[in-house]
Amino acid sequence: MRMVFFCLLLPFLAVSQSGKVRVNGMVTDESGNGVYGAAVVLGNTTYGVVTDENGKFGLALEEGSHRLEVSYIGYKPNSVTINVIRGEQNEVQITLEESAYALKEVVLSGKSVIQQVEEKAFNVSVVDAKKLHHTTLDMGHALDRVSGIRVRESGGVGSQMNFSINGFRGRQVRFFVDGIPMDNFGSSYQLNNIPVNLAQRIEVYKGVVPVGLGSDALGGAVNIITNTYDKSHLDASYSYGSFNTHRSMVNAVYVAESGFIAQINAFQNYSDNNYKMDVEVSDLNTGEYYPMRTVRRFHDKYHNEMLIANVGVVNKPYADRLLFGVTVGSSYREIQTGARVESVFGAWHRKGNIIMPSLKYKKDDFLVKGLDFRLNANINLGQEKNIDTLNRRYNWLGQFKEYDNPGGERSYSLYYFRNNNGLASANWDYTINNHSKITLNNTFNTFNRKGRNRLAADSERYEQPQKTMKNIVGLGYQYESENWNATLFGKQYFQQNKFSTRLDTAGSESEYVKQTGTFNYFGYGFAATYFLTDNLQLKASYEKSYRLPDNEELFGDLINLEGNISLKPEHSHNYNLGAAYWWQMRDRHRFNFSANGFYRDAHDFIYRRLNTNQAMQVMDNLGSVSNAGIEGEIRYQYDNKLMAGMNITYQNMLNKTRNDVYNDRIPNIPYLYGNADVTYNFSDVWGENNILSLGYNMLYVHDFYLFWPSLGGKNTKRVIPEQVSHDLNVTYTFRDKVQFTLECRNLLDKNLYDNFSLQKPGRSFYAKIKYTFL
Repeated sequence: MRMVFFCLLLPFLAVSQSGKVRVNGMVTDESGNGVYGAAVVLGNTTYGVVTDENGKFGLALEEGSHRLEVSYIGYKPNSVTINVIRGEQNEVQITLEESAYALKEVVLSGKSVIQQVEEKAFNVSVVDAKKLHHTTLDMGHALDRVSGIRVRESGGVGSQMNFSINGFRGRQVRFFVDGIPMDNFGSSYQLNNIPVNLAQRIEVYKGVVPVGLGSDALGGAVNIITNTYDKSHLDASYSYGSFNTHRSMVNAVYVAESGFIAQINAFQNYSDNNYKMDVEVSDLNTGEYYPMRTVRRFHDKYHNEMLIANVGVVNKPYADRLLFGVTVGSSYREIQTGARVESVFGAWHRKGNIIMPSLKYKKDDFLVKGLDFRLNANINLGQEKNIDTLNRRYNWLGQFKEYDNPGGERSYSLYYFRNNNGLASANWDYTINNHSKITLNNTFNTFNRKGRNRLAADSERYEQPQKTMKNIVGLGYQYESENWNATLFGKQYFQQNKFSTRLDTAGSESEYVKQTGTFNYFGYGFAATYFLTDNLQLKASYEKSYRLPDNEELFGDLINLEGNISLKPEHSHNYNLGAAYWWQMRDRHRFNFSANGFYRDAHDFIYRRLNTNQAMQVMDNLGSVSNAGIEGEIRYQYDNKLMAGMNITYQNMLNKTRNDVYNDRIPNIPYLYGNADVTYNFSDVWGENNILSLGYNMLYVHDFYLFWPSLGGKNTKRVIPEQVSHDLNVTYTFRDKVQFTLECRNLLDKNLYDNFSLQKPGRSFYAKIKYTFL
């Protein structure tokens, strides 16, 4: 399957640029440092590019002599003449001289996009995904290194993932791709199976979410900004590692001078996930008990394949960008365990596919000058299958007992279903003047699960309605001045659910009663920031937010989550207060300090607990929960050689419901965790412009209780132990074209647990090659 998938992508490796020759260059200042954001334009034309964060650029030019004109705010313009020759290394370096007349406030406008996002009034962190493209990380593990974020998994590649921001987790956090909600992308397209190469940067909003991201997030939002190219581009990567893990990706973009554009992103993940675990086990044949036995997982294979294709036009009078697209893919997951390690399965598995047509439209100065309009729409027509047809009982030795009567390992199911998710999101930004802007956003979601259990085709249970309809409208006003800006906003939340409840009658039959539930709420908030100096920024934000129950929380996921149709929406008062300070010394040493305090006052808090028989999990409401905490980060950079940093997060999430566990810390949620990382780049290794990078990352999570801390004795309480994990990576970059990477994760081979007794992979090794064709 992997070979067939990769071969289907080979035709896209033949994309070229009509016989033009590639020219690579670099723009530096007088100290030799790369200049970010400099404009490089072909003389007497409008064709040009902007340098990246290292000052590098690339152009496709005809053979012959050309003049390149370079300009950047705060520097004197410069121009050079180059002679482009086919078959030779066409490279150029251009030096800019600082202008004596550069104004300090003008220089600030040259900040990178990432800096501009981080300096917003919202409590936001940004991951520069481009710096991680050489790794084998997926989106989830890339975000696990950000302060305030914890990514918990039940196993290896493709396992169930739980994502939290400052203690709020799961569906309390919303995910977006280029501002489009990911609510309806299905199991084939999840955060921990999307390669980080797909993203240019990842924005993490903590607590308060901008109106432009239309959602009902309670604790924050993640917006993945994908790679966009103004010219044709093609790169491909492949990695192989422990547990027979394979990952590959192709990213192809064709841009014609006429404005026609075609994009293809394709990727796949495969892993046997057959790593070792230390467990208690009894031999089913002899009855011998092993209090601690090292076993290998035997039923945890996972793979997914995905193709995202878009075709359309850019830079037209009627559209800055108009794309018609389709996302197709499939996934297969064997289910090894339930919510606890004692539940062992050997045949139960899930399959899924996604078929999602989409429309993306963007136009600045839409109808009137100053009105920018964006429209996105898609519908997921994919299908999910839950297959549990063998009546067996397994243990961790791979032994099983089979029973003659029909049944399954958990539910005796051959259930085929479609969630029929639909989404339409429209956003208007109207610029009133140089200081004021109004934003209006409307996001509409539908969900209609329809399925049939082929082993119980006549059962009424599978004919009952499972429908939701959600609409969120947001209106915001932003005022921006020279050294401060502020945003005020309001949001209207509406949801309608259709379902059935089961009434047991006197006989053997049951009666279903169809019901409708409706929620309608109004939220509001503000965000403000003030620059005390050019290098010192203060931030404050507040939101009265609501989060409507999610489809899987209401109706279940048919694996380890039981549905609960009585869930109520949760709401919270979210407060944030932060400060950031950055300092540059002698143009070579850069320091960045940031600290944020937060407080959450949540009611009808939706949390995850074990169900009655402790075999599955179920979502439930908790009357009142508070969460106070602080997060801090320090980063240092020396030229483009040494980058280092660390962050720490402490959160104290307490039960404020007047019951037997009043004022207890909420169980099964980490409260102290952090990261540290160091990267060093060696320049001109084994050739000019070749770079050797050494990287290290450390993850720390303090131990925490599985159940309420005040219940049970000290020696009987179940604990998720302290986690300390060390990762290393080495990358060699050859002429900005080829990257070779070696990684080691969990270097010391420690037993790691995100969830109680569910052990994660031990020491593992991976190798990756990435090639940029153009």
